[in-house]
Amino acid sequence: MLLGSQAHWCLIQHLLGADGKRGRTRRMESETNGANQTVMTEFVLLGLHDHHNLEMVLFVLCLGIYSVNVLGNALLIGLNMLDPRLHTPMYFFLSNLALMDICGTSSFVSLMLVNFLETQSTISFPGCALQMYLTQALGSTECVLLAMMACDRYVAICQPLRYSELMNRQTCTWMVALSWGAGFANSLLHSILTWSLPFCGHNIINHFFCEILAVLNLACGDISLNTLLTVVSAVVLTLAPLLFIFLSYVCILTAILGVPSAAGRHKAFSTCSAHLTVVVIFYGTLSFMYFKPKAKELNLDKLIALFYGVVTPSLNPIIYSLRKAEVKAATIALVFYVNNGFLNHVLTFVGLPLAALTV
Repeated sequence: MLLGSQAHWCLIQHLLGADGKRGRTRRMESETNGANQTVMTEFVLLGLHDHHNLEMVLFVLCLGIYSVNVLGNALLIGLNMLDPRLHTPMYFFLSNLALMDICGTSSFVSLMLVNFLETQSTISFPGCALQMYLTQALGSTECVLLAMMACDRYVAICQPLRYSELMNRQTCTWMVALSWGAGFANSLLHSILTWSLPFCGHNIINHFFCEILAVLNLACGDISLNTLLTVVSAVVLTLAPLLFIFLSYVCILTAILGVPSAAGRHKAFSTCSAHLTVVVIFYGTLSFMYFKPKAKELNLDKLIALFYGVVTPSLNPIIYSLRKAEVKAATIALVFYVNNGFLNHVLTFVGLPLAALTV
């Protein structure tokens, strides 16, 4: 789930720039005028309501991609639970990553799809707070979990004889719990600081969902503390995991190059290629969102954010299905089992045993 990490960097870029300084001054001036302060009960999500035909196209595309995301990640979770060959630390982490992707996209896509069909999209104050909390939490959690998965690959490649000892079930559980706990604690701090601010003026959020930057643009109070927390959380929960992943793969690459045979090097690298691909896509899209030139058309920025927020999570099950022979084998076994079960029910219904087909 990319949106939480993307929000960190976009918020830093926006708030530390000249526009952010003028925005803070304007909000503080509004705060001194008590008559302008209002109690918000709901927000209007602007989206692309000026381009309704485009919203219909986005509805079809996002519904299709969201369905692939949910079905693909749910299949990975199901395979991990049903197939004993996948009861390993790597697939335990992967199941948590799949769950994050399902929850992260569901936290905003389901309501967004409904809003595409409405003439005016609104969301309640508590609903907006919950949506912002979940997207922020799951994005931060994914950054930490990817670092934990890199640690797993490091131990598997560089300490293979101690892998079972070091990556036991208790250790893996604590690593996953740390990932979820860090992400949700970070989001809780952001939410408390954001929703304790006074809101005044209009209640229109210029986005498809309750993104933290769009919400802070409506606040009247001093947001310097929000900026500081955003910088700290971006360093701790985004850059630090990226640095850890980089150092892990430096050690992994060194160990792989030390393997004498080409077949051994290929086998060693294939065990971490899927994770490396996911990391490159995750941080690559995040870097693109941060370093790209600011679009003259605001709708373009919203479409890019929507594209990466919806498309990127749906790629993970595809990548692991193509890269991992164990997932392919488990999927084929599941399909064969389901087909046999269905065929057995049909033959039983017509009074013919399944064994009769083998005669």
